[in-house]
Amino acid sequence: MRFDLTDLRLFFAVAEAGSITHGAAQIGLSLAAASERLRDMEASGGVKLLDRHRRGVVPTEAGEALLHHARLILHQMGQLRGEIGQYAKGIRSTVRLLANTAAITEFLPSRLAPWLAANPQVDIELKERQSIDIARSVALGFAETGILSDAADTTGLEMYPFATDRLVVVAARDHALASARQVRFSDLAGEPFLPLTSGALQEHLDAQAARAGQSFRPRISLRSFSDICLMAGRNAGIGIIPETAARRHRRATNIAILYLKENWATRRLFLCVRSEKDLTPLSRSLLFHLRER
Repeated sequence: MRFDLTDLRLFFAVAEAGSITHGAAQIGLSLAAASERLRDMEASGGVKLLDRHRRGVVPTEAGEALLHHARLILHQMGQLRGEIGQYAKGIRSTVRLLANTAAITEFLPSRLAPWLAANPQVDIELKERQSIDIARSVALGFAETGILSDAADTTGLEMYPFATDRLVVVAARDHALASARQVRFSDLAGEPFLPLTSGALQEHLDAQAARAGQSFRPRISLRSFSDICLMAGRNAGIGIIPETAARRHRRATNIAILYLKENWATRRLFLCVRSEKDLTPLSRSLLFHLRER
């Protein structure tokens, strides 16, 4: 049974994504090349590693065993690169960070910039995920560090306060709801909605709507908070975005900001790791930097 590092990285990525297509894309392989590697891995070991279903793939019992060892080996390789990289010029290292939409758009750019400037040999692989997926990925070792909301189950993880994120409704100043300082989620039913095209925040809002038995009428899907504010300010619909983004765009877009009464709309964001002592030197450095700021 012979597996090289590319095999292990591929299997790790596929198991995390639950998809051969997405896993292959993460490590820069074509779907055909990834599928062939996975078939060769199963043939080499004489054992089935993945159960393939219509919605994706799931590791078999043998696949879970391989995943465990792949995680350990890749983690050790990351530690090796991090430690050697401190002494050798020209060796690049990568730190993997998972975060929800608000952290990525509203907090991380200004906080990551000084650390990246001080560590020119390091790249950050930043991926957007829902908080529940971040907690799972960090707990299983798919990522060393995550930034998530306190709504997720973080049992077994080490947590450090990061920021407070509040979701608000944005609407035109002459909108029927604009005179109210606070609204309930149910008050928005039937309103033309301006959702994000995709992302963890939109998935979170869709889940909350489903939980409340509500459905939104999407008017047009947009790519950024600034586009949502622009459209909302011109009475094209309403949107739900982080308060920091709404305040940043309020003056230029003529929007009113309404607070949601639901508890889930105010989220405390935390840094999370499985174990600080087991982090690679670079991941530990990044964690300390984000905690201090």
